[in-house]
Amino acid sequence: MSAKKSTQQPKPQAAVATSESLEAQVAAFLNSGGEIQQIAKGVSGQSWSAPSRHIVIGKK
Repeated sequence: MSAKKSTQQPKPQAAVATSESLEAQVAAFLNSGGEIQQIAKGVSGQSWSAPSRHIVIGKK
C-alpha cells in the first residue's frame, strides 16, 4: 500500500510568532549597521516618469 499525501495546507503561524520573528529580523538588520528610513504618508515608491505598466489585452 502507498501512503496518501496530505492535501491540507499547513496552518499559518500565530501572529505572536510572526511578530516576534519580525522583531528579531529588524533587530539583526539594525545591529548589522542597517538603517530604516521613515517615509511620509502618501508618498509612493513608484516613479511617475516611468512608462505605464497597464496591460492592454486587445484593440478598442
